[in-house]
Amino acid sequence: MNARGSDRKRPRRIAFLGTGLMGAPMARRLLAAGHQVTVWNRDVTKAQALVTDGAVVAETAAVAAKGCDIAFTMLSDGKAVEAVLFDGGVAEALAEDAIVVDCSSISPPVARDHAARLMVLGIAHVDAPVSGGVVGAQSGTLAIMAGGDAAAIDGLVEVFVALGRVTHVGPPGAGQMCKLANQQIVAITIGAVAEAMLLVEAGGASREKFRDAIRGGFAESRILELHGARMVKRDFTPGGPSKLQLKDLNAVKEMIDLFSLDLPLTEQIRIEFSAFVAGGGGDMDHSALLLHLEAMNAASGGEEK
Repeated sequence: MNARGSDRKRPRRIAFLGTGLMGAPMARRLLAAGHQVTVWNRDVTKAQALVTDGAVVAETAAVAAKGCDIAFTMLSDGKAVEAVLFDGGVAEALAEDAIVVDCSSISPPVARDHAARLMVLGIAHVDAPVSGGVVGAQSGTLAIMAGGDAAAIDGLVEVFVALGRVTHVGPPGAGQMCKLANQQIVAITIGAVAEAMLLVEAGGASREKFRDAIRGGFAESRILELHGARMVKRDFTPGGPSKLQLKDLNAVKEMIDLFSLDLPLTEQIRIEFSAFVAGGGGDMDHSALLLHLEAMNAASGGEEK
């Protein structure tokens, strides 16, 4: 058995870079599993909030990464990941046999570029975006889509188990491609649930009772369960901000153009999220697309509820 495989079950030395809405609960899960976790965040107060859970706070990302077996990144976009890994000195600080696990949602070509650049330094790279939102991060039930070397991913199974269920989906970049497809489904389904709620209310039914009535039927989904409830309660505190949903949809658009595909549902929902974000909804939860649709109908003579 190789060295990496022989120590799979020992506590790992982990740098967690990016402790925002998703990163903080993921880091807590790793700490609770007994791993040694050093954290860094651009806003240091978000990192310091993890001290009571046992985390060590580093002043810089490079300091956090020094001497670690694994560096997790959970950052806003590809530019932020590149800035931390390469401009911020993380790649140079990591040991040659370390692994970078990028859980951020970024463009597949960017993920492949990062993997190639790290390979030159002898560092493995796994693009491992997640789905499940803040609730999934807190409960350790995330769906983890991992792209990269199979052996590297296999060596991380005992780490991933604290976060959720990992599936090796293909070579470098494949994890990000699957995450984009996931975001397609999420966005389109949010739009479908929101439109259905407008329709039933226009016809005299209760949005809340409509949601209750169709639970367990063919329209059941996590979107209906969680985001449908947000729409009924009109609670749009961000779990997944609309500006990040739009960022992912724009990345999907790039892949659509690259592959010369015609995906009209995806393009229409991208247009609607773009308008919602441009109108000031970027920091609201993506389920708040309901507000955009309500405003559209009010402007066209429908009654806004």
